Amino acid sequence: MRPSRRQPDEMRAVSFERGISRHAEGSCLVRFGDTQVLCTASLEERVPSWLRNSGKGWVTAEYGMLPRSTGDRMRREAASGKQGGRTLEIQRLVGRSLRSVVDLQALGEMQITVDCDVLQADGGTRTAAITGGFVALHDCLSWMQTRQMITLERVLKDHVAAISCGIFGGQPVLDLDYAEDSAAETDANFVMTGKGGIVEIQGTAEGTPFSEDEFMQLLGLARKGVTRLVELQKMAVS
Repeated sequence: MRPSRRQPDEMRAVSFERGISRHAEGSCLVRFGDTQVLCTASLEERVPSWLRNSGKGWVTAEYGMLPRSTGDRMRREAASGKQGGRTLEIQRLVGRSLRSVVDLQALGEMQITVDCDVLQADGGTRTAAITGGFVALHDCLSWMQTRQMITLERVLKDHVAAISCGIFGGQPVLDLDYAEDSAAETDANFVMTGKGGIVEIQGTAEGTPFSEDEFMQLLGLARKGVTRLVELQKMAVS
């Protein structure tokens, strides 16, 4: 039995609250159970120097955890003068995931930065950041379309979402919370598009290596989870 008493293929309650920031061009507070991430999308009419005069735009991301997003107060990374390796790895993952569904040529020479700030962590913060970050990105692009800056259908090629899976207590399960994540024999994150394309898979055996059969079971759970997340995204932005 899972600590949350969920079925092996049962996700936590997921919700999207759009328009949470009055200043950002797109924003969304995403909840995966007790995990909460505030995602804001900001538009700048410029691109990194290496993209100037290319005709292409850019989508990037930043990620961070607030000091009391966890049980004990975390020190702000700004206080140490640099970001940690985990933070850099996650924000690069979020950026890659969001760019996978954006036509950068159709975006034009503009940059969108999606900031993902973890308000409360209970496992799956990176998957929530990707899934909620897409909603914030969608709303930013919609804001641009209303001002005749882009055509949304040309720029945004698909939906993208992410979910965690793992082997807990010898059983493959979907959408790990912290109690499961901290004790799982295998932990994996799957990023997929609405059409079923795989963007990225991160999988690690914490103890006994997992088999190909177990991996396929995790992949099957992930497809089910992402399909549901994309349905919820579509409902949120419709």
